[in-house]
Parts: sequence; structure tokens; C-alpha cells
Amino acid sequence: MTARAPSARDTLAQRLRDLLNSYQNVREVRMFGGLSFMVDERMAVAAGRDGDLLVRTDPAEYDDLLRRGGVPAHMGNDRPMGRGWLTVPCQRIQGKAELAYWVKVGIDSRDALS
Repeated sequence: MTARAPSARDTLAQRLRDLLNSYQNVREVRMFGGLSFMVDERMAVAAGRDGDLLVRTDPAEYDDLLRRGGVPAHMGNDRPMGRGWLTVPCQRIQGKAELAYWVKVGIDSRDALS
């Protein structure tokens, strides 16, 4: 029996675990069709099925984050999630530094949304 190769979501989830291991209050929850990472009981990011990253954002930074490479997040095919959410395509987060940047965006959004 051959071992199954990890899915794009599983691979990204492990990379997120590695980045979030210095935070004390992190838990994983299945939602939005992916695996969400809650930090201090607030969603920061989620690993999507195709290895894309869903990021919770500060709406005031939304346009700047679009210029950085995020794209508007959608629920399903045609329902935009609004200015508090972006998707970062898997091609944009191949490097550790870029993934860490977007994880920090998600974590920092907690303060702006409180």
C-alpha cells in the first residue's frame, strides 16, 4: 500500500502550524471549506483546499493588501466576503517570509476589529 501524498491544504496547514508554534492560544477549526487557525479565539487565517490562504484583514488596509498580491475573497463562486477578507493565491506564498507576512496580517487584524 502506497502512502497518499499530502494535499495542498495539508501542506499549507503544516507550514502554518510551524509559523504559529510560538503563539500559546492557537487552535484549528474546519470552516470556510478549509482549515482555519484561531489565535486567541479569533480567526486569523485558513488553509484552503487548493493551498490558497484565506486571511482576515483590517478593512482600512484592504486596498494596500490587494496591491501586495491578495485578491478579494469569495464564499462559493459569486458571494464576496467583503473588505475584511482576502485570499492569497498559493503561488504568492511559496516562500516562508511571504507566508509569515500574510499570517501576521491575519493576526494583527484582531486588534483593528476589536
